[in-house]
Amino acid sequence: MQTIPEAPAAYSGYRPGDAGYRRLSVALFAAGLATFAMLYSTQALLPELSRVFKVSPSQSAFSVSLATLGLGLALLIAGPASEVLGRTKLMRWSVAAAAVIAVFCALAPNWTTLLALRGLQGVAMAGLPAVAVAYLREEVHEDSHARASGLYIAGTAVGGMTGRLVAGGLADLGGWRAALGGIALLGVTCAVLVAVLLPDSQNFKRATKSRQTVRVLKDPALLALYGVAATAMGAFVAVYNATGFRLAAYGLGPGLAGLVFAVYLVGSASSAMAGRLADSFGRRAVVPIGCLVTLAGVAITLSRPLPIIILGLAVMTAGFFAVHGVASGWVAVRAHAGGGGTGQAASFYLFAFYLGSSIFGGLAGTAWTHAAWPGVATEAGALLLVTLVLALLLRRSAKLAR
Repeated sequence: MQTIPEAPAAYSGYRPGDAGYRRLSVALFAAGLATFAMLYSTQALLPELSRVFKVSPSQSAFSVSLATLGLGLALLIAGPASEVLGRTKLMRWSVAAAAVIAVFCALAPNWTTLLALRGLQGVAMAGLPAVAVAYLREEVHEDSHARASGLYIAGTAVGGMTGRLVAGGLADLGGWRAALGGIALLGVTCAVLVAVLLPDSQNFKRATKSRQTVRVLKDPALLALYGVAATAMGAFVAVYNATGFRLAAYGLGPGLAGLVFAVYLVGSASSAMAGRLADSFGRRAVVPIGCLVTLAGVAITLSRPLPIIILGLAVMTAGFFAVHGVASGWVAVRAHAGGGGTGQAASFYLFAFYLGSSIFGGLAGTAWTHAAWPGVATEAGALLLVTLVLALLLRRSAKLAR
């Protein structure tokens, strides 16, 4: 009797230890590193840009805010587009285009051109953050979702740190052009790694339901997560936008001030750890604790001794990346549980994330001008209290998965 071969089992996703998981991890780490190094490359240069271009602290912050605003607006297109065009192609082209624009930023002839290029660069970057979490949700085995998301966010944390450290160090050696040129070289290198290593999608299915976009804008749990993104990121960027000016008051130049951003390593570790804890104890338990840690870090920065200020930044960074690392993956899980639209939901989360960065990060310059560090800490603390309330509401939601 002829034996009928069994149908192959459905692809269930990469697991830690698989060759594909390693390629995926390295590629997304490189993509996150490049994207966030380029995005925040001017943050460590704000006092330098203010001096060279003769603009105020609040105006210098536009070099960060316009990039994050361009990114946030483009996410509204990139996320839905990925549901039709696919994930990997969009991510590869996004990192490559942002790296090319980074080269032109280093060559900008004046302040207006630099701001325009930064806004355009933000638009080009949108393809990675709009797609990465949804891609992980589709390509990684379900028992490792939170861990994989945490590792990706850890890569973005290292990217943010690298951009600030490299830019600050190079600015001391050769000014702001050398700083942005070094970041551009990093971006080009990482774009090549992404093009070579990122595995093609295996579980991607093109969206067929136009109702998905409406649903991810009506789900109360998703709306709360979008609020978490806006307020937490707004507080985080507000603090770091003003940090350069505060450290300059201690006599630190861009290079030494940039070393402070090494505390991002704490954020990288906390994001990965929070992902593992969320897999074990649930997301609802981890996010509120992360909010409290972030708030405690802001409170510590009100001290005057420089070592205590740096400690406060480290505590705040650890808490923020724990919140963001878990919440960003939570959005994809919630959207998938409701019937799809993970790309749209991830895009709206990140739109809120960068809208909060642009608005509240920009207000930090005004807060610093009028009330120095207590004004900045008050702004960040108020935003984080809102984050905590939203996290507690999510904890009480009976419909939400762990």
